[in-house]
Amino acid sequence: MTRSTVVRDHVRAGILDAAASVLAERGEQASMADIARAAGVARATLDRYFPDRGALLRSLYETAFADLTARLADADLDSVSTEEAIARMTRATIAAISRYRALGLLDKGPGEARRVDARLVGPLRAVFERGAADGSLRGDLPVHTLAELYFSLLEGVVSRVVRQRMGVEEAAAAVTALFLTGALARPVR
Repeated sequence: MTRSTVVRDHVRAGILDAAASVLAERGEQASMADIARAAGVARATLDRYFPDRGALLRSLYETAFADLTARLADADLDSVSTEEAIARMTRATIAAISRYRALGLLDKGPGEARRVDARLVGPLRAVFERGAADGSLRGDLPVHTLAELYFSLLEGVVSRVVRQRMGVEEAAAAVTALFLTGALARPVR
């Protein structure tokens, strides 16, 4: 790698980092000028790296997708109990989604939905399927219902994290406890 490539990659990463923060705080109201200012670069520099808002959002989306898939892989969900897997995937997901909350601004096509399902939703769904199969999760609710309820809890708490009303760890603990309290199989009496 040449020095100029390293510098270019560093500037690009800084712009994406600033964009993630600004877009998480301000949503659609954030302008490209706001992002350039937060990144400490001129608007012309921002335009050289990302010629339009769509290009910036697509790059940010790819960065977020890579971050979340790496976090889930690092969580090693298959090696722990269902309860611990849910706690780990909750922490990983809340940390990444709260950081890259603005990705809802990007229109995603059907091909992207399949990729998200395969790389993100699939591993999470597998945890629920394993828990249902081994009896650690309730058997009276279908796996897809458990997954939808879990994702709804995640969605609800992420906005609190973004608005700094909860920290990532506090939010992850709350979602995990609330979900598992209602989702764990009842002991036989």
